[in-house]
Amino acid sequence: MSLIHITDLTFAHDGAEKLFDNVTLQIDTRWKIGLIGRNGRGKTTFFNLLLGHYEYGGKIQSPLAFDYFPYQVPDRNCLTCEIIGAICAEYEPWQLECELSLLGVLPDVLQRPFDTLSGGEQNKTLLAALFLHENRFLLIDEPTNHLDLKGREIVAEYLAGKNGFILISHDRALLDSCVDHVLSIKKCDFELQKGNFSTWQQNREFRERFELSENRKLKKNIKRLGEAAQRTANWSDKIEREKTGHGPVDRGYIGHQSAKMMKRSKSTEKNRQKALDEKSQLLQNIETDEKLLITTLKHHAKRLVDFEKLAIQFGERPVFENLSMTIEAGERIALCGKNGCGKSSLLKLITGDDIPHSGHVRIASGLVISHVPQDGSFLSGKMRDLIESQSIDEPLFKAILRNLGFSREHFENDLAELSAGQKKKILLAQSLSKPAHLYVWDEPLNYIDVISRMQIERTILECQPTLVFVEHDRTFVETVATKCIELAAP
Repeated sequence: MSLIHITDLTFAHDGAEKLFDNVTLQIDTRWKIGLIGRNGRGKTTFFNLLLGHYEYGGKIQSPLAFDYFPYQVPDRNCLTCEIIGAICAEYEPWQLECELSLLGVLPDVLQRPFDTLSGGEQNKTLLAALFLHENRFLLIDEPTNHLDLKGREIVAEYLAGKNGFILISHDRALLDSCVDHVLSIKKCDFELQKGNFSTWQQNREFRERFELSENRKLKKNIKRLGEAAQRTANWSDKIEREKTGHGPVDRGYIGHQSAKMMKRSKSTEKNRQKALDEKSQLLQNIETDEKLLITTLKHHAKRLVDFEKLAIQFGERPVFENLSMTIEAGERIALCGKNGCGKSSLLKLITGDDIPHSGHVRIASGLVISHVPQDGSFLSGKMRDLIESQSIDEPLFKAILRNLGFSREHFENDLAELSAGQKKKILLAQSLSKPAHLYVWDEPLNYIDVISRMQIERTILECQPTLVFVEHDRTFVETVATKCIELAAP
C-alpha cells in the first residue's frame, strides 16, 4: 500500500483568512476519490497545493508525482497527435487508440487540428492522454465540461475502470458511478469517507439530524441552567441581606449559607457556559442548505408558448426542423439531445433573440420571462452596480446568494474575480429574485456545487415554477422535469 501523507496543511491567499488550517490526511494512491465542497471553498486551490504551485505551511509527501487535467494547450491549431505527444512523449500508439476507443472517440481525430474538434472531443482526447502516464497520481478537474448526457455516461464508465485519482465534479451520477471515497471540504476542515456520493449524502443527513437534535437538547439545558443560576443567585442575595436584619441573628451561619449558595450559582453558570461552548462547536461545520425563495406570477393563459412546424437553420445546415410543442403553465420541460442539436437556440428564440427560423412561434401576451444564460463570463464590476442596473430586489437577491454559500466578503469582490460557479450563482439568484410567469434556464448548474444543486431542486419542487431548461446533470433532470423533449438534427 502506497500512501500520500498531508500533515498540518495550512494556506491562505494574500490578505485573506485561512482557507485551510492544519489539515491532516492520508490517501491511498489506489483510491478513486471524489472531491466536493461549496464553490469558493478551495477545491482547485487544493489541487494547486498538491502540484506545488503555491507556498503553504505543513507537509505534503507523495510517492508519486501529481498530474493535472485539463491540460493547457498552447497552440490549438496543431494536429491533435502533436498535442498528445507534447503531453506524453513516450507512449505506444495502440495505447492511445485503446483509450480513445473506451471514450467513444475515433482515431482519425489525431490527424485533425485540435481546434477543429468539438468541445467534447477535445475533453475526451486530453483525458485519454492523462491516462497514458504511469506512476502518477491524477488530479482531474471537472472532466465532463462541454459533454452532453451521453458523453457524461461514457466518461463515468471510463473512470470507473481506472484508479488512483482525485476527481472534482458536481455531477452526482458521475460521482456515484466512479468513486470509492469522498473527500469533502467543509466550513472548518476536511472529511474523508469511504463510499460514493450517495453514501456520503446519507451519512451527512444522518449526522446533521443527530447534531440538530443535540442542539435542541443543549438549548433546553442552557435555558434550564440559566434559570437555576438566577434562582441560586437570588437566594444568595436574600440570605446575605438577612445578616443585617433586625434582632439577634447568627451571622456566621448565614454567611456560610450565603457563600454556599454563591458557590452553587457559580458552578451552575460554569455548566451553562460549557453547554454554550458545546453548542457553538456543534453546528459550526454544518453546511446550511436552506430553501431558496422564488416568487412566480400567474398568467391568464394556460398556454404560454406554442411552436408549430418550427425549424432553425444556420447557413445551409438545418439544426432541427418540424418541431411542434407547447409550454403550458406549471410544466417543467427539459430539452434533451446531443450537443449542437439546437437546444440553446430554442431557448434564445423563446427569450426574444433574433434566431433565424421558419414555422410559427406564439408567445402569450404580457408574458414575463426570467432567463439564465449559459455563460456568465461577461459579469464584471461591483455587485451593487449590477443590482442597480438590473433593478434587482437587493434583500432577496443577497438572501438567495447567502443561502447558496456566498460569504459577505464576496459581495464586495469584483464580479470578474469570482469563480465560474459563483458567477453562475449570481445569474441564478438574479433569475430567482425576479417574479416571472416563465423561467428559461440554459445549463443553470454549470460549475455549481452539489449542495447548491440540491437546494435548487428542492426550491423548484416546492414552488413549482413554469420552467423550460437545458441541463446535462442527469439527476437534476430526473428529479425536476415533468416532461423531456428530445431534439435531433435531421
